Amino acid sequence: MCAAASSIALELLFVAFLAVGLSIYLAVVWQISARRSTTLAETDAAPKKTFGLPEAGLAAVLILFLMVNIVASFGRSPIQMTNRDLVANFLFTAFIVFFFAAFLKLRRIDVGSLGGFSKTSLKRAVSTGIILLLAATPLIMFAEVITQSFFGGGSSRQEIVDLFNTSQTIRQRVMIIVLAVIVAPMSEEFIFRFFIYGVLRRYFGIVIGLVFNAALFAAAHNHLPSALPLFVLGGCFTLAYEWSGSILVSMAMHTLFNSVQLIFLAFPNLSQQ
Repeated sequence: MCAAASSIALELLFVAFLAVGLSIYLAVVWQISARRSTTLAETDAAPKKTFGLPEAGLAAVLILFLMVNIVASFGRSPIQMTNRDLVANFLFTAFIVFFFAAFLKLRRIDVGSLGGFSKTSLKRAVSTGIILLLAATPLIMFAEVITQSFFGGGSSRQEIVDLFNTSQTIRQRVMIIVLAVIVAPMSEEFIFRFFIYGVLRRYFGIVIGLVFNAALFAAAHNHLPSALPLFVLGGCFTLAYEWSGSILVSMAMHTLFNSVQLIFLAFPNLSQQ
């Protein structure tokens, strides 16, 4: 009887948590819509240089490259990653980011201004990221519940999770932590939110840009059982960037999310509780 009452109480608490998180993101969407209407009504302000046709072409090539890799991953058996694979992943990611940044620099597009790097302080970006990530957590958990009902328990672990769990050396675990906490948040937010979403938003609007970008973000992780939670996560990152006007906020959210995931992997008793 006591266990049943405790289970009901936890379910009610989760529903309340879900309602709060949903309310916060609905408020974010409403503020974005209201701000968008105000911005469109202003005609005196001089527009700053933004993404154009060259960026659209480059984004199309990048999207095509990602989609080819996504299709190629279907039916492929999981690959056991090594330290060399992790280093190669890091170098390739760094090359992509620096190439895009150099391309935009040559096009005389101010990355700092367009990405809102100077729009907020690091402290404010982190604090905002914490609040928005807490609000996104019940939405991601709900997506995970739906996923578990289709794929069963314990099936939504990605290859990087299994690699971390099976790693036998401190060196490899340190490399995974650096990639997950520093490299991945910065590079993925720059590529998916700042560049791909920025181009899609420029030519197709916020809604189409958000949905397509979140779907591409989820699919690029090449793990079907994680697709729905990752789609929700990518959508929350995009809303955070759109609402705050600074890519630093979504980077902070991404870093915090990956950090929490690694803590749960390092201390599995916490996740069980």
